[in-house]
Amino acid sequence: MIEVPILNTAGEEVGKFPVDEALLGGVLRPALLKQAAVMYHANTRQGTVATKDRGEVEGSTKKLYAQKGTGNARRGSIRTSVMKGGGVAFGKRPRDFRQSMPLRQRRLARNNAILAKILSNDLKVMDSFTVEAPKTKAVTKVLAALGADRSVLIALDGQDRNLYLSARNIARMAVKPAAEVSAYDVMSKRTMIITKAAFEGVLKAATPGKSKVASEETK
Repeated sequence: MIEVPILNTAGEEVGKFPVDEALLGGVLRPALLKQAAVMYHANTRQGTVATKDRGEVEGSTKKLYAQKGTGNARRGSIRTSVMKGGGVAFGKRPRDFRQSMPLRQRRLARNNAILAKILSNDLKVMDSFTVEAPKTKAVTKVLAALGADRSVLIALDGQDRNLYLSARNIARMAVKPAAEVSAYDVMSKRTMIITKAAFEGVLKAATPGKSKVASEETK
């Protein structure tokens, strides 16, 4: 059992949050995290690049000169890839780079990424995180109190428009409901800030026999 400090907006410890590491995978699984990171990277690739081969470029198909007797190297048509303006040899074609992982495997990867943040002291659990109005200054003040001076992921128990509007102008910042957070979201940010209610929901969904996650993770 790991005890994670619960912080307020001033960065002061107001309690402890017990976490059963078995619900988050028990031990770190680098191979699983690598597989998840590769999958999310691959799924962002468009795969729309295209080049023309010698059968698609403009130009005559006539052989430029006789095969023998000229003293020159053998030459085909002007469309060949060794000629200026010719087709591309083994050129790129549109393709689908998408990869997939089973839902349970993606959830385990997300939970294991959170465990990695806990072990590296980069997970900040807050009793609550709200702002009364869309003010970027209010969020930057909290980040300074928590020592989150690099890339940050804020995971909430639901949608919070004021907090989203307050944080969207901050570089390397992401604000998401905890149910929509993926393993790549966690790994791509140095610090993860999560509210106590959102963390309870993550652990409840990971508990065997309990309710399932409400919404499927983003692929």
